[in-house]
Amino acid sequence: MKHMKTMKVTIGGAMVLGLLVLLPMNGQAQGSQMDNSAPRTRILSLDSCRAMALRNNKQMGVAKTKQEVNANLRKSARTNYLPKVSALGGYMWMSREISILNDDQKSVLNNLGTNASANLQSTLSPIISQLPVAAQAKVAQDLAQFGGALDQVGQGVVNGFRTDTHNMFAGAVMVTQPVYMGGAITAANKIADINEEMAANSLEAKQQSILYSIDHAYWQVVSLHHKQKLAESYVELVKKLKSDVQKMIDKGVATKGDGLSVGVRVNEAEIALMEVKDGLVLAKMLLCQLCGLPVDENITLVDETATELSGNAGAAGLHEATIETAAAYRPELKLLQNTVDLSKQTTNVLKAANLPQVLLTGGYAVTNPNTFNGFEKKFGGFWNVGVLMRIPIWNWGDVKYKVRASKGATTMANLELAEARELIELQVNQSSFRVTEANKKLEMANANIANAEENLRMANLGFKEGTVSFTTVMEAQTAWQLAQSKKIDAEIGVKLSQVELQKALGTLR
Repeated sequence: MKHMKTMKVTIGGAMVLGLLVLLPMNGQAQGSQMDNSAPRTRILSLDSCRAMALRNNKQMGVAKTKQEVNANLRKSARTNYLPKVSALGGYMWMSREISILNDDQKSVLNNLGTNASANLQSTLSPIISQLPVAAQAKVAQDLAQFGGALDQVGQGVVNGFRTDTHNMFAGAVMVTQPVYMGGAITAANKIADINEEMAANSLEAKQQSILYSIDHAYWQVVSLHHKQKLAESYVELVKKLKSDVQKMIDKGVATKGDGLSVGVRVNEAEIALMEVKDGLVLAKMLLCQLCGLPVDENITLVDETATELSGNAGAAGLHEATIETAAAYRPELKLLQNTVDLSKQTTNVLKAANLPQVLLTGGYAVTNPNTFNGFEKKFGGFWNVGVLMRIPIWNWGDVKYKVRASKGATTMANLELAEARELIELQVNQSSFRVTEANKKLEMANANIANAEENLRMANLGFKEGTVSFTTVMEAQTAWQLAQSKKIDAEIGVKLSQVELQKALGTLR
């Protein structure tokens, strides 16, 4: 019996051991399944965010399509220098036939023999009357035959002049070549070139606007992430202080009011942490929307894990900003200059309406019926070459007034360009000043960090030694948290000021 009990225990132990071995394996399998089903985190850098935003933005697509449209219009304008070939064709049914002979002429021709026979018989009647009866009959018969034959000849002439134009067909192939159009074609081609350039400048302006928004959203996420880490560290500090104060309460060296004061500070820190987390979620949603990603995409930014944001990196050279740089790169100024040039070319097009216009024409035309061999019921054609000239003589000053209006538009465009240059110069100077100011703030924030950390260290040391109250520690913790927050703001401020200056200069790419 004892031996049997030992065997049962041994078998039971083996079963338990087997279960213990299988459980971790099942746990690992379940864990691997959970890992596979867990959402993957997308790692994004600033450059990748920019690239996705430019690729997925709808307005960028519109601007690119507009650029393609203007490129095709420019190619279309070039064809105005070349000859144009066109084919024409037509059919017309007419209720009445075109008649070359009038009714009197037709009557005369139809009765030509009858009238001639009668006149001849009247003229020869004295002679005929002296002939024998048989001879008179013979002469009358001959005259009648002559008249009938001559009537047939007249009828043939009338039939020969018939046009048979109830059904008319016509066709032609024409070639036209502009020789001189008063400069209108040249001006139209320059307008097409300017429109294409305007589309490119508009695309660049839209691109810079998108990059500006992306950079702001990106650094906002980075800022909130660092502030979340700071808030978590601050919560740990105040909780540690709360634990120390609770120990003091337990020992009777602190009151419950002291514990409540520290508890209030812990609650405030936890609320601040929750607000930062919520703000970070919303900021990431905005960044995902700008990048063309689902708003609930799980993303992590490269600069979130950076301990230092390198606020001064890339600042060199930005202080040498000038209005000449902005004039060379700022797409808004380029667009205004395009507007001025476009207005000038529009004036040239209007002036061309008061100048002569010369065209060369040539081609081949066919008609049915045709008149090249009388009126024939078949197609007949001919080659033709010609010159067309249009010379304006009087239009009551219409063109003159339009030219004046166009010159007025050019003057307004020049004034707007000059005003924009002044405003952009002010913007460049202000942005350059903000970069300098942001760098100074960062230097001061770094100096404050060292002071705040030393102050917190001394307060904690004094609190442990009993020479400093917990309120002093809380003040030191608050000062440390504020200094760290200001440092994050200063680092992000440097980044954003650099982006703002690049946008002001038109070099944001």
